[in-house]
Amino acid sequence: MSYLELLKLAAPETIVVATALAVLTIGLVNTRAALLCPVVAAIGIVAAIVALLRLPSHADLFGGMLVVSPLNSLFKIICLILALVTLPLAAAEKNLRNPGEFTALLLLGALGLMLLVGSEELLMIFIGLELLGLSLYVMAAFDKADICSAEAGLKYFLFGSTASAFTLFGISLVYGISGTTALAAIGQRLAVSAAQPLLAVGIVMTLIGFAFKIAAAPFHLWAPDAYQGAPIPSAAFIASGSKVASFVVLGKIVLVGFASVRGSADWHAMIAGWSPVLAALAALSILLGNFVALAQTNVRRLLAYSAVAHGGYTLLGIVAGGRDGFSSTLFYTSVYAVTLIGAFAVVGVVRRETGGDELQNFAGFATRSPFLATSMSIFLLSLAGLPPLAGFFGKFYLFSATFRAGANHGLLWLVAVALFGSFVSLYYYLVVLKAIFVDQPSDSGTRHPSLVIRHFIVSATIAVLAATVLFLGLMPQTLAARIIAALP
Repeated sequence: MSYLELLKLAAPETIVVATALAVLTIGLVNTRAALLCPVVAAIGIVAAIVALLRLPSHADLFGGMLVVSPLNSLFKIICLILALVTLPLAAAEKNLRNPGEFTALLLLGALGLMLLVGSEELLMIFIGLELLGLSLYVMAAFDKADICSAEAGLKYFLFGSTASAFTLFGISLVYGISGTTALAAIGQRLAVSAAQPLLAVGIVMTLIGFAFKIAAAPFHLWAPDAYQGAPIPSAAFIASGSKVASFVVLGKIVLVGFASVRGSADWHAMIAGWSPVLAALAALSILLGNFVALAQTNVRRLLAYSAVAHGGYTLLGIVAGGRDGFSSTLFYTSVYAVTLIGAFAVVGVVRRETGGDELQNFAGFATRSPFLATSMSIFLLSLAGLPPLAGFFGKFYLFSATFRAGANHGLLWLVAVALFGSFVSLYYYLVVLKAIFVDQPSDSGTRHPSLVIRHFIVSATIAVLAATVLFLGLMPQTLAARIIAALP
């Protein structure tokens, strides 16, 4: 293959890299480029999406290091859209100095997401993880004036580097057993080889690394501090983009590379394999995330523990396996990412208006901004899984696929745990809505200016996200059918 053909297939990634360098250059040359940098970044992201749409339907480079497929292209587009809607949030943050650097980091993080989604080779997946991780560490600690931001970045870095070590060591063990790092080849060779203890260790260590990325309990300890301390745009991108790519890659690894060590089809036997490990992680994440979220008074910290629980829900589809399970996981993580980034956008508006993001800061918010209060209601009720919002159908697809999996409905216990967790989560989401619509602020006599006019782009972004959540709730097949059609 010539370099020209390689450049054509890697054109979206090349455009993102070139845009990141251009934005960084603009930020260094022009210190007042707070508006220019997001505009240039948005143009580059749109150009990358157009390049993705012009790619051939199938291509495979260097043994799976770069794979072009309908599924990979679809989720590259989703990751780029998540980066695109994060740009207005970054532009509205006054505390973020050096907008060129922040926007370049956001683009490099998006590049890491694209490498993760577009690869089916463990070493390239690890490179994508590291590129994404390094970008997110710096983004979490970007607000130099806030000590909480520095703490968030440090904790995220320490936990992330440890998880990367686990992942790399697990990959090395899997390579030692299989003799390859390509997922398809790993699956074929493990299917004909005898089970070995080192293989189990390699699988577990690899899963630990990805459990950190999706904030699954008990590997979630970084999430509350990172979500609370990081700047709002950073927290939104960490909670959305990294989750989508991580679940796509995790599904490929366990359903393609480790498919032959799934264990017995008799789910009651729980024979050693990756399924029992992920089932236990899912149940623990759902229970711990929901119960700890009940005690939170900071909305961002509440969303962090909610994210732990939602990571457990999303794991259900991977545990269920098959096209139905994996497609339900992909649909749910996409819907969740859109919903959560919208919730963080509203939290950012409240924080700029009131100076905080505690529950009392949301008191009486409906009277000051009915539009944003309604949007937050859509996001929170979707996270709770109420119809006719997208979160309801996401959970319905997950729970139904998990219920049908295994012999004699062997995963019924896990569905019961997920249903119980959803019931518990409804309480703390309603607590936030109570503060918005029922509680009165302590300074009720003070008149607050409307931020809808001053931050029109942010308001427009929130409106688009809320409309997307409502649209996918009314017509879920719009996205679900595309995901199913894209699966091999």
